Amino acid sequence: MSFVNTNFTVPPPITVAKFGGTSVADHAAMSRSATIIKDNPAAKVVLISACSGVTNLLVELANGIADNEQRSQRLQQLRTIHQSIIDQLTHPEAVAAEIDQLLTDVEALAKQTASAPSVQLTDQLVAHGELLSTFLFTQILNEMGAKATRFDIRPVMRTDSQFGKAVPDVDAIRQLASEQLQPLLQSDQIIVSQGFIGSDETGQTTTLGRGGSDYSAALVAEAISAEILEIWTDVPGMYSTDPRITANAMPIQEISFSEASEMANFGAKILHPSTLLPAIRQQIPVFIGSSKAPEQGGTWIRQHVAQPPKFRALALRCNQTLVTLTSLNMFHAYGFLSEVFRILGEHKVSVDLITTSEVSVSLTLDQTNTGGGAPSLPAAATEALSKLCRVEVEQDLCLVALIGNKLGEAPGAATQVFGKLDNYSPRMICFGASPHNLCFLVKTSESREVVKTLHAALFEAAK
Repeated sequence: MSFVNTNFTVPPPITVAKFGGTSVADHAAMSRSATIIKDNPAAKVVLISACSGVTNLLVELANGIADNEQRSQRLQQLRTIHQSIIDQLTHPEAVAAEIDQLLTDVEALAKQTASAPSVQLTDQLVAHGELLSTFLFTQILNEMGAKATRFDIRPVMRTDSQFGKAVPDVDAIRQLASEQLQPLLQSDQIIVSQGFIGSDETGQTTTLGRGGSDYSAALVAEAISAEILEIWTDVPGMYSTDPRITANAMPIQEISFSEASEMANFGAKILHPSTLLPAIRQQIPVFIGSSKAPEQGGTWIRQHVAQPPKFRALALRCNQTLVTLTSLNMFHAYGFLSEVFRILGEHKVSVDLITTSEVSVSLTLDQTNTGGGAPSLPAAATEALSKLCRVEVEQDLCLVALIGNKLGEAPGAATQVFGKLDNYSPRMICFGASPHNLCFLVKTSESREVVKTLHAALFEAAK
């Protein structure tokens, strides 16, 4: 007698795919991206960004434009971007009314922010970019013969209420995905949803910060136990540095989670810094490729790779704010740093890098919110710190990071780097805390030349 359940079937593997703004910039870009999905039967969940340039326009409106004519110009730009895609649809009537209603909502919110801007209104307004693009992308898929359905991710992407840089609730997302997303995955439909946006427990729209679409996709992949996460952008994978800085940048075919995390954290714009956290937790391989040229392949990010090199890549992160706190009372004293961080924590100031001397501490501020630009030290935090020590704030700086493996154990690594920088003045050098990076600040005006110089010495010469 057999006790085998012959009705049991193994669920098919699921790929979660995310497309950035340039991959859905216009009808042609959306069509290329839709073809990638249509050609991959495993791609069951697609998260997309706003059309290229739309988020910047929405942020500008969210900051408050009092001049009616200027505000109308921005609104017309938004309408033109989306109307140009509608005009190329076979059945524009299928989405025209929804697009028009969302643009009308944007206009109403823009008027509100002109008189009383707020972080809540900013998130509500900026989220419309993704809400608009998903209507259009879903329709293009359907017109190509794929069965696609649009899904509003906000009821599933549960976050806290830190508008502009909301923190996801991983457990809640998994539960909500099980209740609302998993039933849809049983059908043969492709689910098209939004990156970047979510909602708090009261239903208010939130955003995960600039670049948060990648993070959203990783969270969804984790929540539904996907086997692969694909990030489609405008370049074929990760490079040894930004190809826009040097044409000699080299493609990376395979990289470890640890190395890729460092690259993302230190400015490699191709990947959001938080993206890999859910992938690491669930051991989900991540593929990064170009939607413009998928045939070129891309970069696979995995837990382990064979023979990781000493030097992997150079990353550049600008818009840095350096805060230096100096006090003679710090010399051989207890509690100075704890008081500094108590004040920073009280005013919700996120610190990125830190170095210390006998009488001073230097730190950089983390940039995570939707607004972009260099982070600032709140006036209240400055006032509180000034009672404790002298406070100096500097901007117009960039962070250069060398990513590699076992850098602290590599003899001569620091000499290889700083021996090439005689013509520059590196600031706030951080080395040793991580085996995967060596980083320092330089003036913005010098930053690209510093990266080109190091890339030539450490990568091109070695090749």
